[in-house]
Amino acid sequence: MTHSRIQQVTERIIKRSQASREAYLQKLDLQRQSQPYRSQLACGNLAHGFAACSQQDKSKLSENKSFNLGIVSAYNEMLSAHQPYNEYPEIIRDEARALGATSQFAGGVPAMCDGVTQGLPGMELSLFSRDHIAMSTAIALSHQMFDGALYLGICDKIVPGLLIGALSFGHLPGIFVPAGPMTSGIPNKDKARVRQLYAQGEVDKKTLLQSESLSYHSPGTCTFYGTANSNQMLMEIMGLQLPGSSFENPSSQLREPFTRGAVKQLLSNIKLGEQDESIEVGKIVDAKAIVNGIVGLLATGGSTNHTIHLVAIARAAGIIIDWQDMAELSDIVPLLCRVYPNGQADINHFHQAGGMAYLIQELLEAGYLHQDVTTVMGFGLDHFAKSPKLIESEVIATSADKESVSNMKNTQQKLRWENITLKSQNEEILRSPSNPFSRNGGLKLLQGNLGRAVIKTSAVDESHQIVAAPAKIFATQEALIADYQKGLLNQDFVAVVLFQGPKSNGMPELHKLTPILGSLQDKGFKVALVTDGRMSGASGKVPAAIHLSPEALDQGAISKLRDGDQIVLDCQRNLLAVEIDKQQFDARTPLTKQDFSDQVGIGRELFSVFRENVSSAETGASIFNYTTQNVSTNSLSEVANA
Repeated sequence: MTHSRIQQVTERIIKRSQASREAYLQKLDLQRQSQPYRSQLACGNLAHGFAACSQQDKSKLSENKSFNLGIVSAYNEMLSAHQPYNEYPEIIRDEARALGATSQFAGGVPAMCDGVTQGLPGMELSLFSRDHIAMSTAIALSHQMFDGALYLGICDKIVPGLLIGALSFGHLPGIFVPAGPMTSGIPNKDKARVRQLYAQGEVDKKTLLQSESLSYHSPGTCTFYGTANSNQMLMEIMGLQLPGSSFENPSSQLREPFTRGAVKQLLSNIKLGEQDESIEVGKIVDAKAIVNGIVGLLATGGSTNHTIHLVAIARAAGIIIDWQDMAELSDIVPLLCRVYPNGQADINHFHQAGGMAYLIQELLEAGYLHQDVTTVMGFGLDHFAKSPKLIESEVIATSADKESVSNMKNTQQKLRWENITLKSQNEEILRSPSNPFSRNGGLKLLQGNLGRAVIKTSAVDESHQIVAAPAKIFATQEALIADYQKGLLNQDFVAVVLFQGPKSNGMPELHKLTPILGSLQDKGFKVALVTDGRMSGASGKVPAAIHLSPEALDQGAISKLRDGDQIVLDCQRNLLAVEIDKQQFDARTPLTKQDFSDQVGIGRELFSVFRENVSSAETGASIFNYTTQNVSTNSLSEVANA
């Protein structure tokens, strides 16, 4: 039975979203076809569409008697997580042909590595890359050649961008295909220790680079539980990729069967012209799936970036959520995982302890997840509490060319999911709701006379969850770092870093501040961070009130703060405030951003239209202006009104 608070919040979201969700579903109805989309293309258009295909594929595509799958990939060699995708299109094509279908690489989307750009000017493009990826996905699918799509992406803004793009083609069945994390490197506590020693000037850059290289060492996702691995958890718990596929390493013997299995499952989900309905992405992502995603994020201590991304994803499907919804769910969802930065284990250890199947099993049994949802596996989330196993299957491999067709028998490893009563293999990493690490999910909404902000407390010791100290105001993270290096920050203080919101500079992560503030905290000082910017998905032990809205460039209250103002950050009372006479505070002139030269260079000038049109952090920091309109046969309107 679903927990009463889960049900209450879900019903409120459904009611709030009624008009926008109906408009979104109307849009899907208008785009849905009972025959292959390419059958409506003129001969010249279709000829362009399959000109580079093999003769065998051309024949199938011209006859419209088989399904054609589009591949949208974020492959590049800058992201260790995405490098394995180089081989995936050929695997997908091979499996599609074996099953009597065709597939085409529809398009690539940009995929930047936040790990490379952290603390550098390029990081100011990071958040905006999400909406750029969504648009690139739409361009890839706009040829109307496809009956379904496979989405290849893993990291930070890439999965949210792909999903927003997929939802604009929500009438198509689709499936997300992961590639898995790299194997474990040096222990996370050793990595963090060297970072702090470097920040303190006690080790040199060569030592730091050696440490980092032992941590980030091979193809695959970075192993800490940041935004990339939070993405994979979300795609699985929302039912958008195969059960158990998120955290198998690229070299795992399960990896290729998972990719082939995704093709097979997608083809079985397409029901053109049949009585049964196709399993479409737009139908999978409903209010219950979004709530399941929030619950998963809370139960695992996932990335704070998803307090922005989940809002944007939901709106793309006509569903309106806010930070209050997340905070109320956080009050009752227990924290079941300890994965770095919320513990010392990495994502491989989580997977080995029982992983997603155990997590979903326990959350379902305790009533924290909606079971009655549609997923890529069909109806019901219980599919995802099963464990994948390899089986040997005899298949007929067909080799065809213009002149001849030859058949031969061989065996192929395929997947089967089995019902297994799972137990945690390590209760220091993964637990049941009856014995959680914390009775709440560790995500809080802070409110007060400074506005609204979110804070992740799952890695913050209780002794540091209340900070009352004078403010030190910085317009950039570089200014804070400079003061630290001069020895000016050895005291209790609240670092206020402003002009870091989406309208000001694209809301880069302020990851470089983590080791510095952590070092000061370890010295015994009471420190905290308040900012209209973001922290890394690896937000850690220092209390950080982030995504503060309204942002400084919108003359939010943060722009009226001055050095020495007494700031109170109280996670027990969910309070973020400045202790000052209201009349005096209101009378202050907001600080303004004087220097906009940092918006030029490294491509930043190309994104001025994003900065000028982006919404607030709590509304998804998106450039897409979703409006509720009546959708008619003459108008395919944008939908999902806030």
